[in-house]
Amino acid sequence: MKNVGEAPQEELATGERSTRNRVVRSVLDHGPSTVSDLAQRLGLTQAAVRRHLDALAADGIVEARERRVYGARTRGRPAKVFALTDCGRDAFDQSYDELAVDALRWIGEREGGDEAIAAFARARIAAQAGSYREAVAAAAPEERAQALARALTADGYAATARSAPHPQQGEQLCQHHCPVAHAAERFPQLCEAETEFFAELLGTHVQRLATIAHGDGVCTTFIPKSSTASRASGASPPPKSPEPSKPPRTSGTKPEKSSPHNATASASTAGRNPA
Repeated sequence: MKNVGEAPQEELATGERSTRNRVVRSVLDHGPSTVSDLAQRLGLTQAAVRRHLDALAADGIVEARERRVYGARTRGRPAKVFALTDCGRDAFDQSYDELAVDALRWIGEREGGDEAIAAFARARIAAQAGSYREAVAAAAPEERAQALARALTADGYAATARSAPHPQQGEQLCQHHCPVAHAAERFPQLCEAETEFFAELLGTHVQRLATIAHGDGVCTTFIPKSSTASRASGASPPPKSPEPSKPPRTSGTKPEKSSPHNATASASTAGRNPA
């Protein structure tokens, strides 16, 4: 039986989240704030504010720092203030997507249309390629797709690699998040440059099957099984064809001069039994 005045666990959790959102919003609106400042603004005790700040700091939303002092310092330690981290700011609406779209549109209009945007997309990929090249180069041929997926995940793409469904022979590289999806929706050159880079990096033709920018739930790239990966997995290379045997020379006879026609015919009939 529930005691009178005791809130259900779901309501308690909702109330906690609501109060923490108010704390974060207050820091956003007023800048780095002390515990005392926040308690006064929000009508909370300082102990309650500290509890919420500790939880927000553990989640990487706020961080403690010393208050910047302008002019002559007074005695004693400066008051500690709490400020939003980059992660905390990302929780609020920002116009980075619109800025990227406006910049790409400007490049297209001023610098040469679609070709200029494609050149920018390739240059952007090239500037970020170092860590991907290192990861793939360090992996065995049959593990390169997995190595690329791990490198993409480290950059926020939440990528995985798995065997492609039958009857396809190869792997599927799946990116479950795309940081530039909004811009790529309007400028597909961003996706195209990435696909070209994957092909160059893996040393094989790849096929983009789906993209988040086009409304699919995941960016999916098909990587066909290459002969290099097959040999690495234990398959033996095909045997070499035997070289044609030369007829023995008979002592006391001069070798007959061969013409280009005779040479071609010898090569084409090598190994056959005489009629």
